Amino acid sequence: MAYQQIQFETEGSIGTLTLNNPSRINALSTVMISEITAVLTSVATDESIAVIIVKAAGKHFCAGHDLAEMTGRSVKANKHIFDQCTNMMRLLHQLPQPVITQVQGIATAAGCQLVAWSDLAVAEEGARFSTPGVRIGLFCTTPGAALSRAIGRKAALEMLLTGRYVSAREAQQLGLINRVVPLPDLDGEVYRLASDIAQASRYVLALGKQGFYAQVDQTDRAAFDYATNMIALNLGAEDAQIGIRSFLEKKDPAWVNR
Repeated sequence: MAYQQIQFETEGSIGTLTLNNPSRINALSTVMISEITAVLTSVATDESIAVIIVKAAGKHFCAGHDLAEMTGRSVKANKHIFDQCTNMMRLLHQLPQPVITQVQGIATAAGCQLVAWSDLAVAEEGARFSTPGVRIGLFCTTPGAALSRAIGRKAALEMLLTGRYVSAREAQQLGLINRVVPLPDLDGEVYRLASDIAQASRYVLALGKQGFYAQVDQTDRAAFDYATNMIALNLGAEDAQIGIRSFLEKKDPAWVNR
């Protein structure tokens, strides 16, 4: 399918979604949001894809919303843009496949939100992250919802209240990203991580991701009750039995993805 502002391709069991509007610093325009949503919706039912990489063309990852679309509109029209973006972000967690963001350059505002809401993130050493809306009179409220859940309240509030840039190393220390590598190694590092994850059963990856997000904000007791039920369900799956037998017999498992 032809897209205007993104690209999507697959290699084996890994899908790569590329933000492809570098002249606008890959801003999340209504067109781009719609195209990303369409890809994620399609991928959700594609059992041949085990992992999704989200990357960007050009020097930078994403500068957030396209502000040119946010002047002179009604509150209703503005809310529609944010509703569309929120729906897209929700799909990242609802997807059965793990999602890895690959970051170079800047990831600001909703671009930083995209990183925070992905399952995993890898950045190059020169990458920088910020939620700078406060400096233009538009507080990054929706990015803040994702950011506070990724790095905690005080660290998120400092980024939101100051709008300052956070380096890749600091972002890693805060828990916003998983790994930092030199720029020439970025593609290879992300692909190796995706390939490592893709070796697992698709069924187990989906079940595990669903279970993780379902329990993460529950009370301790509720989380353990939920996790107990999920792991019992998982144990009854064909792939769990295949994996256990293969481990005991010291051979590689042949997943059936159910």
